[in-house]
Amino acid sequence: MTAVSPASPNDPAGPFEVTHRLILAIALPMTLGFLTTPLLGLVDTAVVGRMGQATLLAGLAVGAIIFDLIFTTFNFLRAATTGLVAQAYGRGDRREQQAVFWRSLVIGLTAGVAVVVLSPLLLAGGLWLMDPPAEVGAVTRTYFLCRMLSAPAALANYAILGFVLGRGQGTTGLLLQALINGVNIVLSILLGLVLGWGVVGVAIATVTGEVIGALAGFAIVYSRFDRKDAPSWAMIFDRERLRPLFGLNRDIMIRSFVLVAAFALMTRIGTAFGPVTLAANAVLMTVFLVAGYYLDGLANAAEQLIGRSIGAHYRPAFDRALKLTMTWSLGLAALTTTALLFLGHGLVDLLTTAPDVRAVAYAYLPWAALTAITGALAFLMDGVFIGATWSREMRNMMLAALVGYLGALAILVPAFGNHGLWAGLNLFLLMRGLFLLARIPAKAGQTFRSAQ
Repeated sequence: MTAVSPASPNDPAGPFEVTHRLILAIALPMTLGFLTTPLLGLVDTAVVGRMGQATLLAGLAVGAIIFDLIFTTFNFLRAATTGLVAQAYGRGDRREQQAVFWRSLVIGLTAGVAVVVLSPLLLAGGLWLMDPPAEVGAVTRTYFLCRMLSAPAALANYAILGFVLGRGQGTTGLLLQALINGVNIVLSILLGLVLGWGVVGVAIATVTGEVIGALAGFAIVYSRFDRKDAPSWAMIFDRERLRPLFGLNRDIMIRSFVLVAAFALMTRIGTAFGPVTLAANAVLMTVFLVAGYYLDGLANAAEQLIGRSIGAHYRPAFDRALKLTMTWSLGLAALTTTALLFLGHGLVDLLTTAPDVRAVAYAYLPWAALTAITGALAFLMDGVFIGATWSREMRNMMLAALVGYLGALAILVPAFGNHGLWAGLNLFLLMRGLFLLARIPAKAGQTFRSAQ
């Protein structure tokens, strides 16, 4: 056994008080940071949408879904890193924090290179799954193959962000997210719109932003490491220490794959309603992402504080963190839905100039606005279960919600068309949150009893 590095003022261990101020110190910077991601989506959609062709917008949407289908399955790197680092932080174990970072970074870089090599096969599978019209598929192919070059840097960024979130360093997370997406946004406008490179310019902007973010993030994290706490390579790759990481990675990967598959299924079903409705759904999914990323800051606060409380073996901090983050999440979700209902038409107009796409998007806007409320509990529960490293339960509840989602789609889509499709998405989000919430009392009791 490697000795645990003693706690320091920078790595406090043991009992701690959860306050509104502590929650917001993590949540607010990350909310601002994550908001740059849907802002990037808004810009990319607006850049292509202002070309006035529904085919280009639909091709971008399908390409983004295939990309997300692949990369969100690797979200385990970020999530598992956050949970394990947060628990080591709660114990005051600085050496293990560094070891988790190196394990995740090596996995991310290796997986990224493999994804680049396999990108033609992944594209073929994605196009088969989505089955877009030929002209839409041609746009998707161009966008996807360019953007896929960002894979190693993008997955390295997952490991880097997971580490800083596990330590509750929300400001650093904000800086990195703003850098990645800021570079991306500026170059997307410059290359895609000003220089007229279209979807190719948008893809190149993404690659550049990820690479710059990975280099800056690594420099920041590594410069803060205390060399006397550096783990040996034997410790980093010790089989017993790797086992929890791989177990978490497996369960979270399955959960993430199911989540993105559910969104991909929505897009796939939407193709049957024609290019205009598909483009309108893409615009409204961007609205959904605005709400989701807006609430993710609180989920990140829950990850860090829940993980820290378990590492510190302190149940009062766990209960207080759960109560306060839930209060903030549900309150902000209600405000977000209200704002989208009143301001949504202007947002749609910003995203596309095509009159037919606008008209269809207006009709389904209330469903997209409702996702903030139906998804708030799901987003927060993900944070709780990631911080607690209860990955098996999170995976199982996601699979249960998927069964309910498929049943809802089978009933609602034939009866109500695209309205039924959006209703099914809202039911899926709601089921995820409620199923996970129901598991907390038993899991928390088991976890803190075993820690005594």
